[in-house]
Amino acid sequence: MSNNLLRGTFVLTLGTYLSRILGMIYLIPFAAMVGTDGGTLFQTGYAQYTIFLSIATAGFPAAVSKFVSKYNAIGDYKTSRKMFKAGIMVMFVTGLIAFILLYVLAPTLAHSALAEKEISNITVDDAVLVIRMVSLALIVVPLMSLIRGFFQGHGSMGPTAVSQVIEQLVRIVFLLVATYIVLNVFNGGLVLAVGYATFAAFVGAIGGLLILFVYWVKRKHTLLAMQENRVASRNIPLGKMFREVFTYAGPFVFVGLAIPIYNYIDTNTFNRAMIDAGYKDITVEMFSVLLLYVPKLVMIPVSLATAFGLTLIPSVTESFTKNNRELLHKQIDQTLQIIMLVTLPAVIGLSVLAGPAYSIFYHGVSEEIGKEILMWYSPVALLFSLFTVNAAILQGINKQKLAVISLVLGIIVKLALNSTLIQMYQGVGSILATAAGYLLSLIYGFAMIKKHTGYSFKLLIKRSVLMVMMCIFMGLVLSVVQSILAIFVQYQDGLVQSAIVAGIAIVIGGASYLYLAYRTHLLEKVLGNRLNRFLPKSRAKG
Repeated sequence: MSNNLLRGTFVLTLGTYLSRILGMIYLIPFAAMVGTDGGTLFQTGYAQYTIFLSIATAGFPAAVSKFVSKYNAIGDYKTSRKMFKAGIMVMFVTGLIAFILLYVLAPTLAHSALAEKEISNITVDDAVLVIRMVSLALIVVPLMSLIRGFFQGHGSMGPTAVSQVIEQLVRIVFLLVATYIVLNVFNGGLVLAVGYATFAAFVGAIGGLLILFVYWVKRKHTLLAMQENRVASRNIPLGKMFREVFTYAGPFVFVGLAIPIYNYIDTNTFNRAMIDAGYKDITVEMFSVLLLYVPKLVMIPVSLATAFGLTLIPSVTESFTKNNRELLHKQIDQTLQIIMLVTLPAVIGLSVLAGPAYSIFYHGVSEEIGKEILMWYSPVALLFSLFTVNAAILQGINKQKLAVISLVLGIIVKLALNSTLIQMYQGVGSILATAAGYLLSLIYGFAMIKKHTGYSFKLLIKRSVLMVMMCIFMGLVLSVVQSILAIFVQYQDGLVQSAIVAGIAIVIGGASYLYLAYRTHLLEKVLGNRLNRFLPKSRAKG
């Protein structure tokens, strides 16, 4: 059973990361075709869609997965089946309502995002077209999410993983082909090209849904919820079933909304604040770099770290339930230390190598602005990672409401500081406001973890200080290597030159960090027995 769980977790994680990697790589050719004006239009539409999708689904698919798993476990398959049918209807209705609202509100939302009728040749009408084209995806995606949740409730992760990858592949292929054809074959213009690029979300969702349908046809006879009951059905009224599902869904949807909400705040305040401060001539250029292009790079270390950390969260829940405080503290320690060990050097390295790193992906697309934004934005990735794990630990110890309060406090700070800091420091100001919001969320979250578990931060702080010192040394190494390479190779000259500079610097800088972590025994202390198989026998014993 545990092997099946591990296999399922691995398959789902692999599918998720393949999807994320594809979602990052496609921006390289897309940015080359549409530039910063197109990036701003794309982000304006996609930010609205992401929020409306989150509201339409409201954590419902994940909650249905938990509901189905629970009732399957006791043999009440009829209740699982009843929930699935009701859930399909709910997701269709909420998706349809979200589509109608986004379509109707498009002019208001477009004006709010752009702040004026026209900036840098982008008009409100242009943004309205893009928003309305992406809104169609809201009819399909919630349904697809619920079916994925139903499969997951049976411990079947393959359909979700495969459909995620196929959805992303179909979306990206359609997006890139449509953008190229509109711009270079039909000369349809930038606005229409970006419109079809956002419409690709609908096309991709159809692809994902078709894959799920194939899995359904193949597996419907073996799915537990499609079989006869092993026990007498509880015949729970629909109202009571939905109340149970929403108790599962509520806290998780808020925490999952963290990054989209921060992004949405910027989408609707950045241009206005920049224009008020007299930066109208660069606002569109900086908007696309700050909200679309750079975040894709920054999420690399975040994804890497949370993959390590979140695998330990079920253990945290079990230890808390059994009141095994000693083991609980050890698990929290290890989770947070792994996050620091992996993410800290990644974000420092990305910050120091911001120039070549940005140039590899977006050569020729506002490189000076991109370098500065990436340099400042990278360290915030550590806060993203810590917040994700912080919230997961709070959920693991059954303090979901505190995770929600933590998020709300951060959002209030972001809202309060954002416009002022943008007017003072442009794009960097938005990053500072985001950092301040996440910091407050983390301080509150860690305080609550300490209060409710008795966890002591002494060991974490002690080892984090050591990691910071090692990362400072690594940063100096990276900087020196980059300066030496600059004598022979100019990363600004092209993608290949950027890759050479970044590749050599990463190998040397990464090796210096790993060597220090090895010599100080930090790797063994944090990773424990997992590392012994890779170490010399004498070292492992010592």
